[in-house]
Amino acid sequence: QVQLVESGGGLVQAGGSLRLSCAASRRTFSTFAMGWFRQAPGKEREFVATINWNGGTTDYEDSVKGRFTISRDNAKITVYLQMNSLKPEDAAVYYCAARYGRYAISKEGNDYGYWGQGTQVTVFS
Repeated sequence: QVQLVESGGGLVQAGGSLRLSCAASRRTFSTFAMGWFRQAPGKEREFVATINWNGGTTDYEDSVKGRFTISRDNAKITVYLQMNSLKPEDAAVYYCAARYGRYAISKEGNDYGYWGQGTQVTVFS
């Protein structure tokens, strides 16, 4: 049973923008902290952004601060990642994840129990 589904990835020129979406299948996910992670070929999975259950607290990896924004719409049980000023080094498979039963943000992938299938982001210069 797939419970998190990412969308919005694609091919974009450096300096451009994309908005990723992560739709959850159950309303229970509206109470869970969420995160975005990414993994590029040959590299380890990297934390990108996290948001607490009501959207009041967020945190970001340093390299994306000021460029990326995580948000959520709990009525739609959907989390977003707005990515602006994209750079080639942002290219990766992006995954959304949920902390089951946890409200607070976390930068640690091991704290997340549910993961989406990933969406590919390709940035060319």
